[in-house]
Amino acid sequence: MSDTDTPSPAQTREPGRARALLSTADMKLLRRALESHARGTEDRNELAKINALHHRLGTYVPDPE
Repeated sequence: MSDTDTPSPAQTREPGRARALLSTADMKLLRRALESHARGTEDRNELAKINALHHRLGTYVPDPE
């Protein structure tokens, strides 16, 4: 685009409001699925990755007390 070109409205519009990709229920379901998968995993490296992901998901949806 040169200095004399005027940007089209599509180029100057701001992005819309971001929406959550997953619901709270989705996050809880994912955590339960990870727990189930971790029980059957013997690979220590994979288990460490599963545990880290489970922990990160838990920071968004804490377990009920």
